[in-house]
Amino acid sequence: MKNLNSQERYHIQEWINGQPVKYYPTQLNYWVDAQGFDQRQRRQDDTFISYSYDLYDFDQTKIYDQPVQRRDARFGHFDELKAVEDALRFIHDGEEVTLLVPSALAYGTYGDEKKIDNDIPLIIKLKAL
Repeated sequence: MKNLNSQERYHIQEWINGQPVKYYPTQLNYWVDAQGFDQRQRRQDDTFISYSYDLYDFDQTKIYDQPVQRRDARFGHFDELKAVEDALRFIHDGEEVTLLVPSALAYGTYGDEKKIDNDIPLIIKLKAL
C-alpha cells in the first residue's frame, strides 16, 4: 500500500507539472487548486452543508453523468470520501474547488463496485451549494 501511494503521488505530481493551474498539497495528502485551503477556518461537527461533486479520472474523463449531490448533510453524521469530507470542512459557501485525490482517500482497494476500479486516483470537482 505504501508503494502504491508513493507511485500515485509521483504520477499525480507529474500530471500537475503539465497543468496551467497550480495545485497545493494539503495535510491530508490530496491536492487542491486553492492556496492555503486547509489553513482556513474549519467547519465544526453538527453544522450543515449542501454540496455536489463530479468525479473524473486523470485523463479528465467524467466517470458519472450526474454529480453526487447532498442537501443539508450534517458533519459528524454522514459518510463521504475522506478527501471530500475533509475539503468540505474548509470550503466557502458557493465556492468550487478541484481536488486531486490518491486512491487511498477515494475508493481505495475495492473501488465503488460500479464504474470505478480499485486503486484509482480521482479528480473531484467539488462545490458547496
